[in-house]
Amino acid sequence: MNQKRSNTLFISEVAVFTALAYLLDFVAGILSLKIWPQGGSISIAMVPIFLMAYRWGIKGGLLTGFLLGLLQFILGFAQIYTIVQGIIDYFIAFTVVGFAGIFASQVRNAIDEQKKGKWVAYVLIGAFLGSALRYLCHVVSGIVFFGEYAPKGQPVAVYSLLYNGTFMLPSFIISAIIIILVMSAMPKKMVVQKMR
Repeated sequence: MNQKRSNTLFISEVAVFTALAYLLDFVAGILSLKIWPQGGSISIAMVPIFLMAYRWGIKGGLLTGFLLGLLQFILGFAQIYTIVQGIIDYFIAFTVVGFAGIFASQVRNAIDEQKKGKWVAYVLIGAFLGSALRYLCHVVSGIVFFGEYAPKGQPVAVYSLLYNGTFMLPSFIISAIIIILVMSAMPKKMVVQKMR
């Protein structure tokens, strides 16, 4: 594939996957508003970011995550209380999900070798890394900006860990399952060619 066509494909996929991630998160946010009043939702918005990270590597994942955070920020869907909190909870938190792309070449090689267990393991490790980094961003934000909501006598750090864990753990598990199902359903030759 020539460079110009590859760049066009990359930009097109980033745009489509970012829009999909935004829509998935928007729906999840509406459904979860009463459960997590200070923000957060069980969402599969990380799925498009992970897919871009495995198809295009770190650059695809980071850019898709960053643009998702930007869309949430400028379209008014985000729960922003201060500019720094908004940057941490949206720009940084969704951007770091793209670090799952660190394992893109391992996923690609395992698919080339037709070793399903191996590529599934790398997909899970990448999804865990991206989810854990996002979780860390939300925890830091919770400690710094949402400590007043902690129940009396409960340390703010424990409150933030628990609050953010209630939506991040299910989001990671559901997203990881969906990624594996989607990648399993795609023709392997197509996955490998698109990822190069």
